[in-house]
Amino acid sequence: MDQLTPLLNQTALSANVFFSGQLCNTVDFNGDGHVGHIHVLKAGTLELDMGANQRTQIRAPAVLFFPRPSRHRLLPVDAMQCELVCAMINLGTRNRSPLALALPEFSLISLDQHKNFMATLDLLFVEAFADFYGRQSALNRLAEYFLIQLLRQVIADGNLNQSIFSALADPRLAKAVQMMHERPDMAWTLEMLAEEAGMSRARFAAHFRDLTGLTPLDYLTDWRLSVVQHLLLQGKSLKAIAPLVGYQSQATLSRIFAKKLQIAPSEWIDIQRTENAMDSE
Repeated sequence: MDQLTPLLNQTALSANVFFSGQLCNTVDFNGDGHVGHIHVLKAGTLELDMGANQRTQIRAPAVLFFPRPSRHRLLPVDAMQCELVCAMINLGTRNRSPLALALPEFSLISLDQHKNFMATLDLLFVEAFADFYGRQSALNRLAEYFLIQLLRQVIADGNLNQSIFSALADPRLAKAVQMMHERPDMAWTLEMLAEEAGMSRARFAAHFRDLTGLTPLDYLTDWRLSVVQHLLLQGKSLKAIAPLVGYQSQATLSRIFAKKLQIAPSEWIDIQRTENAMDSE
C-alpha cells in the first residue's frame, strides 16, 4: 500500500467550492475554524498578504494551497482580469490528523510547471463557469480529486514538516510505520516494531525520533486516537472501537483519550456534532 492511502482512509477528506469568478474586492480569511483553502488563479494577477510584511504578487496560472486554517488576504491587482476558483478543504485538522500536521502552512504551485494538473483543472473550470445540472456536487468532487493530486505533489517534492512522511521515506522505518497503520489492534512493543524495521531497539527509537519528532510508541498512540476519532464520527461506540485499536477495554481507551487530548470522548463527539451542525447551516 502507498504512503498516502492509510492516512486518507482515516481522514474525512472533503472539499467545498464556494467561489468562482472575478475577484473584485479584497477578501480576508481569518484562520479560524478547522478548514484550509485552495485558491486556483485561472487568469490575472493577485496579491497574497499573510501578515508580518509577507506580501507576494502571484500571476496566473497558479494554485495557493493552505492545508490548515491560516490567516491570509487576497487582493486583486486588476479586478476585471483576476479569475479564481476557491474551495474550503478539510484534511482532519480537527482530529489532529498526521496528514494535516505534516503539510507546510502554505504552498504556491505554478501550473506552468505542473501540466499534469491541467486535465483536472480544465474540467473544474468548465463546471465552475457554467450552469450545468449538479454543478455544485461536480465541483466538490473535482476539487477533492484535485486535492489528492496536490497532496501527491507536495509529498513528492519533499516539502513537508518533520513528520511521519519522513519515516515513510526511510525504507527501514517505513516497514514499522506501515504495520502500525495496518494493524493498530496489535499490542505493539518497541522491540516488535524495531524487529519489523530490521534494526536494534535503541537505533530504531533514536532514528524514528530524529525524523518525526516523536517516539515510536507516542506516534502509535496518536495514530490509534486518530483512528478512534474517525470511527466515532462514523457513529461507532467506544466499546466497539477499543479492541480495533489495541485496547482491552472501553475504560482504558477512554482514559488514554482524555489524558492525551484533554477531553473525554463523549465531550469530544458532542463538540464535533455541534460544529458539524453549525458548518452545515
